[in-house]
Amino acid sequence: MKRLVLSTSRAWIALGPRFLPFADAATRELPMSRLLRLSLFQVSVGMAIVLLNGTLNRVMVLELEVPAWLVSLMVSLPLLFAPLRALIGFRSDHHRSFLGLRRVPYLWMGSMAQFGGLAIMPFALLILSGDTHGPAWVGYVSAALAFLLVGAGLHTTQTAGLALATDLAPESARPRVVALLYVMLLIGMVVSSLAFAALLDDFSQLRLIKVVQGAAMVTVVLNIFALWQQEARNPQRTAPGLPRPAFRESWRAFRQYGNAGRLLVAVGLGTAGFSMQDILLEPYGGQVLGLSVGATTGLTAILAAAMLGAFLLASRWLGRGADPIRMAGYGALIGIFAFAAVIFAAPLDSVLLFRIGTGLIGFGGGLFAVGTLIAAMALSEHAESGLALGAWGAVQATAAGTAIALGGAVRDITAELAADGGLGPALAGPATGYGMVYHAEIALLFATLVAIGPLVRRSGERGPQQTAFGMSDFPG
Repeated sequence: MKRLVLSTSRAWIALGPRFLPFADAATRELPMSRLLRLSLFQVSVGMAIVLLNGTLNRVMVLELEVPAWLVSLMVSLPLLFAPLRALIGFRSDHHRSFLGLRRVPYLWMGSMAQFGGLAIMPFALLILSGDTHGPAWVGYVSAALAFLLVGAGLHTTQTAGLALATDLAPESARPRVVALLYVMLLIGMVVSSLAFAALLDDFSQLRLIKVVQGAAMVTVVLNIFALWQQEARNPQRTAPGLPRPAFRESWRAFRQYGNAGRLLVAVGLGTAGFSMQDILLEPYGGQVLGLSVGATTGLTAILAAAMLGAFLLASRWLGRGADPIRMAGYGALIGIFAFAAVIFAAPLDSVLLFRIGTGLIGFGGGLFAVGTLIAAMALSEHAESGLALGAWGAVQATAAGTAIALGGAVRDITAELAADGGLGPALAGPATGYGMVYHAEIALLFATLVAIGPLVRRSGERGPQQTAFGMSDFPG
């Protein structure tokens, strides 16, 4: 009987890493309970993204009747801090403190900035809507301050959190840790979007205040729980008397190492290629293919499910020693076919082809994001992890925000020209504006392949061996 129990336990332990997602992301240095707790900072970041780009966007335009151009301006304000992520990462690398902590102070400062922005945001929006007797400029200034604080907080939190995860995880487990962190970001976005939709279904200004300030409190609770006792104190590493290199010198040295500059160019091109359609995919389905509101809303679920599948496969492939750059290239290649499918869905009037293309966009984008982030983590072997991951985050966030804004502008200008007959009768339909954006994204992804090609390991070359680490490796 004892032998049967022992053999059954061994079989279950062997089953875990194979069939349970991310079961082998845990290591002796970073056990699963600690890893899941650390990943909660991604949940708070996902909640803030949904609140800014989704829930408040809609509430400001419809319920509060704020002009759309002003809403777009406010929502884009957090992107002002995206280029500073490299500096934030660098400062966390060389933070000076008697407490001996580098990453945790920046996680705390980011959390406080998020909390402060969300705490004042509902009142600022009410003033901005004109439903008060105060001067209008107070609403503009307070709303801008709220959005800037939330943007600064989420960028600081995510940069320091990813750097801390890189510090804690051994090299062999980093691919699976990164994939798990991305899944937690996705879970945070999905769960918070459903929660906000349910809580604001019966909208009132008082309910808006409660929901947004509740999100502020949840952010603080999650981030405190995530950072608690994660970083070991090392006063010698953060002694105030230690010399701190200049950011410009560190940045120059980082760019000169290997092909770091080429990698960042590929990150920018690929991110822009996948992001220009972010605000256009659902309108395309409704205006061109005649989908209902419910059907177009379901596209978000298709994208999320495809991205989740990409994260799961990336975790497995990278854990077996796959080249992350090659995987990112596969993601860009899949994206080219995805946008081609979306384009051909209009003349073929095929909703199925459109949904397949949508799923491929999420799958390719997920592979590309994880692959390039792992490549940035590899650069941290020759530069501080905060600077390397901050540079990746700065390029990624800036390229995404710029591409989204350009995508909307290109679509509107092209659609207006087509409607006026400036492009000829063959291109006078509503699909022309969207098609121009999708063709531009295909061009960007081809440029991404050109930039990323020289970075791919040749078949005979071997990079650092990334051995799998599973539950069976724990002492029994």
